[in-house]
Amino acid sequence: QVQLVESGGGLVQAGGSLRLSCAASGRTFSGYIMAWFRQAPGKERGFVAGITWSGNNTYYAESVKGRFTISRDIAKNLVYLQMNSLKPEDTAVYYCAAGLPRAAVVARYNYNYWGQGTQVTVSS
Repeated sequence: QVQLVESGGGLVQAGGSLRLSCAASGRTFSGYIMAWFRQAPGKERGFVAGITWSGNNTYYAESVKGRFTISRDIAKNLVYLQMNSLKPEDTAVYYCAAGLPRAAVVARYNYNYWGQGTQVTVSS
């Protein structure tokens, strides 16, 4: 049974930092793309960042480029999202996702495994 479990969310002031973690288990993720999506109240869930399990390729939404960094630890089956220079508009529930690269990395339908989400709130 595949499980993705996020942690690390919380409340932070604008300009601050948080690091989210995603613990992946239940199968081998070799060949998969691991990604972070986020969903703010009243908005659709959108792509934030992605990384191939090999770590050779990373992808970012324009809104987070230069501020967020995605990485993974193969030995621990963990995926991280380091978030710096946080803004109030980054407030959302952040979801970890895993899927095979069958379509555009930003597409939600590319991912068949999802975590339960972790809340990130950035105060101004």
